[in-house]
Amino acid sequence: MSVGTSNFADLLAPGFRAIFLDKFGQYPEEYSKAFNVLSSTKNYEEDSFVSGFGLAPIKRQGESISYADPKQGFDKRYVHDTYGLGFIVTRELWEDDQYGKIKRMPNSLARSLRATVETTAANVLNRAFNSSFTGADGKEMCATDHALLGGGTQKNELTNAADLTATSFEQALIDIADTTDDEGLLLALRPMKLVVPTELDWTATKLLESTLDPESANNAVNPGKSRLPYMVYHWLTDPDAWFILCEDHELNFFWRRRPDFERDNDFDTENARFKATMRFIASWSLPWGIFGSPGI
Repeated sequence: MSVGTSNFADLLAPGFRAIFLDKFGQYPEEYSKAFNVLSSTKNYEEDSFVSGFGLAPIKRQGESISYADPKQGFDKRYVHDTYGLGFIVTRELWEDDQYGKIKRMPNSLARSLRATVETTAANVLNRAFNSSFTGADGKEMCATDHALLGGGTQKNELTNAADLTATSFEQALIDIADTTDDEGLLLALRPMKLVVPTELDWTATKLLESTLDPESANNAVNPGKSRLPYMVYHWLTDPDAWFILCEDHELNFFWRRRPDFERDNDFDTENARFKATMRFIASWSLPWGIFGSPGI
Protein backbone atom coordinates (compact mmCIF):
# COMPACT_ATOMS: atom_id res chain seq x y z
CA MET A 1 0.00 0.00 0.00
CA SER A 2 1.41 3.41 -0.96
CA VAL A 3 0.98 6.80 0.65
CA GLY A 4 -0.25 9.62 -1.58
CA THR A 5 -0.49 13.39 -1.34
CA SER A 6 -3.91 13.23 0.32
CA ASN A 7 -2.31 11.48 3.28
CA PHE A 8 0.29 14.16 3.87
CA ALA A 9 -1.44 17.36 2.78
CA ASP A 10 0.39 19.44 5.36
CA LEU A 11 3.68 18.58 3.69
CA LEU A 12 2.46 20.08 0.43
CA ALA A 13 1.10 23.39 1.76
CA PRO A 14 3.68 26.21 1.92
CA GLY A 15 3.66 28.16 5.16
CA PHE A 16 3.10 25.30 7.60
CA ARG A 17 5.31 26.39 10.49
CA ALA A 18 6.77 23.13 11.76
CA ILE A 19 6.44 19.45 11.18
CA PHE A 20 7.66 17.22 13.99
CA LEU A 21 9.14 14.30 12.12
CA ASP A 22 12.29 12.80 13.54
CA LYS A 23 12.71 15.97 15.58
CA PHE A 24 13.96 14.41 18.77
CA GLY A 25 17.39 13.01 19.49
CA GLN A 26 18.46 9.49 20.36
CA TYR A 27 20.43 7.95 23.17
CA PRO A 28 23.98 6.96 22.28
CA GLU A 29 24.43 3.29 21.44
CA GLU A 30 24.05 1.24 24.61
CA TYR A 31 23.84 -2.46 23.74
CA SER A 32 27.54 -2.61 22.88
CA LYS A 33 28.40 -1.42 26.42
CA ALA A 34 26.67 -4.44 27.95
CA PHE A 35 27.16 -7.19 25.35
CA ASN A 36 30.17 -8.83 23.75
CA VAL A 37 29.59 -7.70 20.15
CA LEU A 38 30.81 -10.33 17.68
CA SER A 39 30.61 -10.98 13.94
CA SER A 40 29.27 -14.11 12.30
CA THR A 41 29.62 -15.53 8.79
CA LYS A 42 27.39 -18.56 9.30
CA ASN A 43 23.72 -19.41 9.59
CA TYR A 44 24.24 -19.93 13.31
CA GLU A 45 26.96 -19.86 15.94
CA GLU A 46 27.37 -22.56 18.54
CA ASP A 47 29.19 -22.74 21.86
CA SER A 48 30.09 -26.08 23.39
CA PHE A 49 31.37 -26.34 26.94
CA VAL A 50 33.59 -28.90 28.65
CA SER A 51 34.42 -28.88 32.34
CA GLY A 52 37.92 -28.49 33.69
CA PHE A 53 39.41 -30.46 36.55
CA GLY A 54 39.17 -30.25 40.33
CA LEU A 55 41.95 -30.02 42.88
CA ALA A 56 44.97 -32.26 42.35
CA PRO A 57 45.31 -35.00 45.01
CA ILE A 58 48.55 -35.84 46.78
CA LYS A 59 50.69 -38.32 44.84
CA ARG A 60 52.64 -40.44 47.26
CA GLN A 61 56.00 -41.91 46.39
CA GLY A 62 55.70 -44.89 44.09
CA GLU A 63 51.95 -44.48 43.55
CA SER A 64 50.37 -43.99 40.15
CA ILE A 65 49.18 -40.54 39.21
CA SER A 66 45.46 -39.88 39.34
CA TYR A 67 43.58 -39.26 36.11
CA ALA A 68 40.29 -37.45 35.62
CA ASP A 69 37.95 -37.12 32.67
CA PRO A 70 36.52 -33.76 31.59
CA LYS A 71 32.73 -33.62 31.53
CA GLN A 72 30.73 -32.56 28.49
CA GLY A 73 28.66 -29.49 29.23
CA PHE A 74 25.71 -27.84 27.55
CA ASP A 75 25.70 -26.62 23.96
CA LYS A 76 24.34 -23.20 23.10
CA ARG A 77 23.26 -22.37 19.54
CA TYR A 78 22.77 -18.79 18.35
CA VAL A 79 20.43 -18.75 15.33
CA HIS A 80 20.27 -15.38 13.59
CA ASP A 81 16.94 -13.62 13.12
CA THR A 82 16.21 -11.35 10.17
CA TYR A 83 14.50 -8.01 10.76
CA GLY A 84 13.09 -5.75 8.07
CA LEU A 85 10.90 -2.70 7.55
CA GLY A 86 10.03 -0.50 4.59
CA PHE A 87 7.69 2.14 3.19
CA ILE A 88 6.29 3.24 -0.19
CA VAL A 89 5.47 6.77 -1.42
CA THR A 90 4.12 8.03 -4.74
CA ARG A 91 6.35 10.00 -7.08
CA GLU A 92 3.97 12.96 -6.84
CA LEU A 93 4.32 13.12 -3.07
CA TRP A 94 8.08 12.79 -3.34
CA GLU A 95 8.21 15.68 -5.83
CA ASP A 96 5.70 18.00 -4.12
CA ASP A 97 6.87 17.72 -0.51
CA GLN A 98 7.73 21.33 0.35
CA TYR A 99 9.69 20.56 3.51
CA GLY A 100 11.86 17.63 2.58
CA LYS A 101 10.24 15.47 5.24
CA ILE A 102 9.46 12.57 2.95
CA LYS A 103 13.06 12.62 1.75
CA ARG A 104 14.09 12.24 5.39
CA MET A 105 11.92 9.18 5.93
CA PRO A 106 14.89 6.85 5.31
CA ASN A 107 16.44 8.46 8.41
CA SER A 108 13.34 7.47 10.36
CA LEU A 109 13.72 3.96 9.00
CA ALA A 110 17.27 3.88 10.34
CA ARG A 111 15.97 5.12 13.68
CA SER A 112 13.47 2.25 13.80
CA LEU A 113 16.16 -0.33 13.12
CA ARG A 114 18.40 1.12 15.78
CA ALA A 115 15.60 0.99 18.34
CA THR A 116 14.94 -2.62 17.30
CA VAL A 117 18.56 -3.55 18.00
CA GLU A 118 18.55 -1.87 21.40
CA THR A 119 15.17 -3.29 22.43
CA THR A 120 15.99 -6.83 21.31
CA ALA A 121 19.35 -6.82 23.10
CA ALA A 122 17.95 -5.33 26.31
CA ASN A 123 15.21 -7.96 26.36
CA VAL A 124 17.86 -10.57 27.20
CA LEU A 125 18.25 -8.77 30.52
CA ASN A 126 14.56 -7.89 30.79
CA ARG A 127 13.81 -11.63 30.71
CA ALA A 128 16.71 -12.63 32.94
CA PHE A 129 14.43 -13.78 35.79
CA ASN A 130 11.64 -15.19 33.60
CA SER A 131 11.47 -19.00 33.61
CA SER A 132 9.76 -18.91 30.21
CA PHE A 133 13.08 -17.83 28.67
CA THR A 134 15.69 -20.44 29.49
CA GLY A 135 19.25 -21.16 28.44
CA ALA A 136 21.06 -24.35 27.54
CA ASP A 137 20.85 -25.66 31.11
CA GLY A 138 17.07 -25.24 31.21
CA LYS A 139 17.21 -22.32 33.67
CA GLU A 140 16.56 -18.63 33.20
CA MET A 141 19.69 -16.49 32.92
CA CYS A 142 19.72 -15.33 36.55
CA ALA A 143 18.81 -18.13 38.97
CA THR A 144 19.73 -19.50 42.37
CA ASP A 145 20.15 -23.09 41.17
CA HIS A 146 22.17 -23.42 37.97
CA ALA A 147 23.38 -27.03 37.75
CA LEU A 148 27.12 -27.72 37.92
CA LEU A 149 28.60 -30.56 35.85
CA GLY A 150 30.50 -31.78 38.89
CA GLY A 151 27.32 -31.90 40.95
CA GLY A 152 25.38 -29.42 43.00
CA THR A 153 24.17 -25.99 41.98
CA GLN A 154 25.36 -22.42 41.97
CA LYS A 155 23.65 -19.04 41.89
CA ASN A 156 24.08 -15.83 39.92
CA GLU A 157 21.14 -14.15 41.65
CA LEU A 158 20.69 -13.07 45.25
CA THR A 159 19.23 -15.84 47.39
CA ASN A 160 16.59 -13.38 48.51
CA ALA A 161 15.58 -10.82 45.91
CA ALA A 162 16.42 -7.29 47.00
CA ASP A 163 16.34 -3.73 45.75
CA LEU A 164 19.64 -2.02 45.06
CA THR A 165 21.12 -0.93 48.41
CA ALA A 166 24.57 -0.92 49.98
CA THR A 167 23.71 -4.20 51.72
CA SER A 168 22.43 -6.02 48.62
CA PHE A 169 25.28 -4.65 46.51
CA GLU A 170 27.83 -5.95 49.03
CA GLN A 171 26.15 -9.37 49.10
CA ALA A 172 26.21 -9.53 45.30
CA LEU A 173 29.96 -8.83 45.28
CA ILE A 174 30.48 -11.56 47.88
CA ASP A 175 28.44 -14.06 45.87
CA ILE A 176 30.38 -13.20 42.71
CA ALA A 177 33.69 -13.70 44.53
CA ASP A 178 32.47 -17.14 45.69
CA THR A 179 31.56 -18.32 42.17
CA THR A 180 33.32 -21.54 41.16
CA ASP A 181 33.64 -23.55 37.98
CA ASP A 182 31.93 -26.91 37.51
CA GLU A 183 34.61 -28.69 39.54
CA GLY A 184 34.57 -26.29 42.47
CA LEU A 185 37.57 -24.10 41.61
CA LEU A 186 37.14 -20.36 42.18
CA LEU A 187 36.68 -18.46 38.94
CA ALA A 188 38.12 -15.18 40.27
CA LEU A 189 35.46 -13.16 38.46
CA ARG A 190 36.18 -9.43 38.44
CA PRO A 191 33.07 -7.22 38.58
CA MET A 192 33.26 -4.67 35.78
CA LYS A 193 30.03 -2.68 35.67
CA LEU A 194 26.74 -2.11 37.46
CA VAL A 195 23.83 -1.94 35.01
CA VAL A 196 20.63 -0.21 36.11
CA PRO A 197 17.39 1.10 34.57
CA THR A 198 16.57 4.81 34.45
CA GLU A 199 14.67 4.58 37.73
CA LEU A 200 17.84 3.56 39.62
CA ASP A 201 20.14 6.24 38.21
CA TRP A 202 20.12 8.34 41.39
CA THR A 203 20.39 5.29 43.63
CA ALA A 204 23.47 4.08 41.75
CA THR A 205 25.04 7.53 41.88
CA LYS A 206 24.62 7.77 45.66
CA LEU A 207 25.82 4.20 46.16
CA LEU A 208 28.97 4.42 44.04
CA GLU A 209 29.95 8.08 44.08
CA SER A 210 29.13 9.35 47.59
CA THR A 211 32.16 9.95 49.80
CA LEU A 212 30.18 9.06 52.93
CA ASP A 213 27.87 6.10 53.46
CA PRO A 214 24.57 7.10 51.79
CA GLU A 215 22.61 4.87 54.17
CA SER A 216 24.14 6.10 57.44
CA ALA A 217 23.95 9.33 59.43
CA ASN A 218 27.20 8.60 61.25
CA ASN A 219 29.60 10.00 58.64
CA ALA A 220 30.85 6.49 57.93
CA VAL A 221 33.11 5.96 54.92
CA ASN A 222 31.27 4.71 51.84
CA PRO A 223 32.99 1.41 50.89
CA GLY A 224 31.13 1.42 47.58
CA LYS A 225 32.72 4.68 46.38
CA SER A 226 34.48 4.13 43.04
CA ARG A 227 34.05 0.39 43.51
CA LEU A 228 32.53 0.03 40.03
CA PRO A 229 31.44 2.25 37.18
CA TYR A 230 27.76 2.02 36.29
CA MET A 231 25.66 2.47 33.20
CA VAL A 232 22.03 3.47 32.88
CA TYR A 233 20.52 1.12 30.30
CA HIS A 234 17.51 3.08 29.07
CA TRP A 235 15.96 0.05 27.38
CA LEU A 236 15.52 -1.94 30.60
CA THR A 237 11.83 -2.22 31.50
CA ASP A 238 11.86 -3.38 35.14
CA PRO A 239 12.35 -0.32 37.39
CA ASP A 240 13.72 -2.48 40.25
CA ALA A 241 16.00 -4.96 38.48
CA TRP A 242 19.76 -4.43 38.50
CA PHE A 243 22.76 -6.35 37.24
CA ILE A 244 26.51 -6.62 37.70
CA LEU A 245 28.59 -7.65 34.68
CA CYS A 246 32.08 -9.06 35.15
CA GLU A 247 35.06 -8.66 32.84
CA ASP A 248 34.46 -12.19 31.62
CA HIS A 249 30.84 -12.89 30.78
CA GLU A 250 28.87 -14.65 28.06
CA LEU A 251 26.26 -12.02 27.23
CA ASN A 252 26.72 -12.11 23.45
CA PHE A 253 25.44 -10.18 20.45
CA PHE A 254 26.25 -11.64 17.02
CA TRP A 255 25.93 -9.51 13.89
CA ARG A 256 25.30 -11.65 10.81
CA ARG A 257 24.41 -8.66 8.61
CA ARG A 258 24.42 -5.08 9.79
CA PRO A 259 21.58 -2.79 8.60
CA ASP A 260 21.34 -2.71 4.82
CA PHE A 261 19.27 0.03 3.15
CA GLU A 262 17.87 -0.20 -0.38
CA ARG A 263 15.65 1.91 -2.66
CA ASP A 264 13.75 0.85 -5.74
CA ASN A 265 11.25 2.46 -8.15
CA ASP A 266 8.23 0.67 -9.59
CA PHE A 267 8.19 1.17 -13.38
CA ASP A 268 4.39 1.23 -13.84
CA THR A 269 3.25 3.19 -10.78
CA GLU A 270 6.43 5.29 -10.32
CA ASN A 271 6.12 4.64 -6.61
CA ALA A 272 9.34 4.77 -4.62
CA ARG A 273 9.99 1.87 -2.28
CA PHE A 274 12.44 1.84 0.59
CA LYS A 275 13.45 -1.02 2.81
CA ALA A 276 16.00 -1.88 5.46
CA THR A 277 16.97 -5.32 6.71
CA MET A 278 19.46 -6.78 9.18
CA ARG A 279 20.34 -10.11 10.78
CA PHE A 280 21.55 -10.67 14.32
CA ILE A 281 21.00 -12.62 17.52
CA ALA A 282 21.39 -11.55 21.15
CA SER A 283 21.52 -14.15 23.92
CA TRP A 284 23.79 -15.73 26.53
CA SER A 285 25.81 -18.92 26.83
CA LEU A 286 26.99 -19.33 30.43
CA PRO A 287 25.44 -17.53 33.40
CA TRP A 288 28.75 -16.93 35.19
CA GLY A 289 29.94 -13.36 35.06
CA ILE A 290 26.35 -12.08 34.98
CA PHE A 291 24.75 -11.42 38.35
CA GLY A 292 21.40 -9.82 39.05
CA SER A 293 18.45 -9.15 41.27
CA PRO A 294 14.86 -8.50 40.13
CA GLY A 295 14.29 -6.15 43.08
CA ILE A 296 11.21 -6.44 45.25
